[in-house]
Amino acid sequence: MLKLEVCCYGVDCALAAEKAGADRVELCAAPAEGGLTPSAGSLKQARAELTLPVHPIVRPRGGDFCFTNSEFNEIKSDIALIRELGFPGVVVGILDVDGHIDLPRMKQIMPLCEGMAVTFHRAFDLCHSPLMALQQLTDLGVARILTSGQQQSAESGLALLKELNRMTRGPIIMAGAGVRLSNLQKFIDAGLSEVHSSASQRVASPMRYRKAGVSMSSVAETDEFSRTCVDTDMVEAMKVALSLSSPVRVA
Repeated sequence: MLKLEVCCYGVDCALAAEKAGADRVELCAAPAEGGLTPSAGSLKQARAELTLPVHPIVRPRGGDFCFTNSEFNEIKSDIALIRELGFPGVVVGILDVDGHIDLPRMKQIMPLCEGMAVTFHRAFDLCHSPLMALQQLTDLGVARILTSGQQQSAESGLALLKELNRMTRGPIIMAGAGVRLSNLQKFIDAGLSEVHSSASQRVASPMRYRKAGVSMSSVAETDEFSRTCVDTDMVEAMKVALSLSSPVRVA
């Protein structure tokens, strides 16, 4: 059966995704940044409370995926902690200034991930040559590539997703970005074996007192009194759809 990975911003959300039937969780912080490395406390809590596979993302900041030496050292330290805590997988990705896979740094990363499945994240969608990147990541031994097919949404990137899936000789091609119940069948029909979704909803804060005119963010429209959480009904519905569907063979 096709697998559903759910992107979760916090342990409570991950527990909800697990209860709803997710096959795996990508654990992140900072949804507004597209996912950053979870805190040490979050990582330890996840190991203590979750039973399904959890793959934390390692991304020290938002923005591009071309990192300074200091940021690269931070990435290596975070991977060491994740491995020490016993996680089965990790999500990471590094590009160079020309938009290619940063092979020298990825060759340092891979031994640090020994014993863990490595997902190369959506840095892939900003790389210069996706087919060359697929070969390089295959040679490196990554387990999967999370990609939208180099488009704003995975649905728009279906053509490249199909091509990558047809060409891959190792990494699983996992579709992510805008994957939801309403378009899930398109990814099944494309012959993909895994999909990635935030399956999210905005949940109101339980606070009764709400201070007006003060925000913790420089973004004016930020709402301090709602947050992104997993929609368990959506996860359950997607799992049912995946269990009932068979992929169409792609020539």
